[in-house]
Amino acid sequence: MSDDLIKKNNSLYSEDLAPVPESKRTWTTWNYAALWISMSLCIPTYMLASSLIEGGMNWWQSILTIFLGNVVVLIPMILNGHAGAKYGIPFPVFARASFGTSGANIPAMLRAIVACGWFGIQTWIGGFAIFQMMRLWIPSLENLPAIFPESWGLQTARPFVFCCFGC
Repeated sequence: MSDDLIKKNNSLYSEDLAPVPESKRTWTTWNYAALWISMSLCIPTYMLASSLIEGGMNWWQSILTIFLGNVVVLIPMILNGHAGAKYGIPFPVFARASFGTSGANIPAMLRAIVACGWFGIQTWIGGFAIFQMMRLWIPSLENLPAIFPESWGLQTARPFVFCCFGC
């Protein structure tokens, strides 16, 4: 890209958006497989498996169901990441081809919202785990006096989960 064009359109180019040269692309199929597996093996997955078993499935039916669900999710992930893996371009640049330079902000923001939601779920589960440990160490958390109106339907200990959420 010429220096003049870069100077004219600073909003369209940055080092973060530049294609990664082929010599610096070091990931192999194993790296992608490890990423998919590590994204699939998380606490919400274990919680889903246990709830499926509690709902009446056998252990192998539960594992098969979760595996098939992860394969279904894998297909759009592969399609979404193909351009980045093959040509070294990041998602925002790839989205420009379909949505234009301004319209590419829409899929980028939708992707960010989903990421924030997933991070929130993971963090809430972690905070609830900390709360459960705190309950074991400090049993009096269960018997805190009521500080919320009865109409709210909140136990006093539940907002403590929010405090653990920030840990």
